[in-house]
Amino acid sequence: MTSPAGGYGPPDASAAPRYSGVRTFARCPHVRSPAGVEVAAVGVPFDTATSFRPGARFGPEAIRSASSLLRPWHPVLEVDVFAGRSVVDYGDLDVTPGNAERTAVQVAEGLRPLLAAGVVPIVLGGDHFVALGELRAHAEAAGGPVAAVVLDAHADTWDQYYGERFFHGTVFRRAAEEGVVAPERSILAGMRGPLYDRGDLDAARSLGYEVVVDAELRALGPAGFGARVRERVGDGPAVLGLDVDVVDPAFAPGTGTPEVGGLTSFEAIGFVRSLAGMRFRGFNVVEVSPPYDGPGQPTALLAANVAWEFLALSTVASR
Repeated sequence: MTSPAGGYGPPDASAAPRYSGVRTFARCPHVRSPAGVEVAAVGVPFDTATSFRPGARFGPEAIRSASSLLRPWHPVLEVDVFAGRSVVDYGDLDVTPGNAERTAVQVAEGLRPLLAAGVVPIVLGGDHFVALGELRAHAEAAGGPVAAVVLDAHADTWDQYYGERFFHGTVFRRAAEEGVVAPERSILAGMRGPLYDRGDLDAARSLGYEVVVDAELRALGPAGFGARVRERVGDGPAVLGLDVDVVDPAFAPGTGTPEVGGLTSFEAIGFVRSLAGMRFRGFNVVEVSPPYDGPGQPTALLAANVAWEFLALSTVASR
């Protein structure tokens, strides 16, 4: 790590093993000030807006642990993700277990100083509801609604669940209703699995979102998906997110609402990489539930690498 004047980054892995030291994202220093920071990993350990399997409150911790294996050079995008950049682990934001509505407020407040300083946050969830506070913060900082680009097995546009309006399955309906997301510039991709009724995905479309179901996403491939996103989002402010349940539970079992028949880890990363060159204000990877992960923690490893891909996209966009 170095000083703010020289920028923050991970220590030299040739000087000390990557499994040594305190667990932070990609071994970057834990810094609680936005001064001199360009990109910050930010944990949101909240999971009481889940509907099935809990445990995503431990997601940030698991992602950080798995991220110790990451290296600087991205051989596909041909970029050193840390070179000339100042990257830190900002630690975790405050949350209130059992109170989703208050937690959304806390997430927005916690991200505000980072966004005001021009820092790009990579949010480590936590269940998907944490994205509502994130989107509120981005819309406030951007002076208007942002586009949401989401890879997920579920559209998350229900009106309520168990009578709860603030819940991980309602996040993009609430975001549209609050005017913090511009659905007409947003895209939800990867939807699959059983639904409650024929009209489940129509609800997302009626709000203005473009919905790309799993079969269509596969048919598009990374190049087609990248082109579709660029056309949809345009040049306005945008946030990119990935729910790990977009990946098949054979590759990512550690999640709250797994759906079989999903993407492989390779495919998911390919769709993220297809967006290289786009400028995103922020990112999130959510729904990692370590209690349900397999031996070797494949879900946490995938999420850590997705966050690393986000860092790479940010680096490419900064050139």
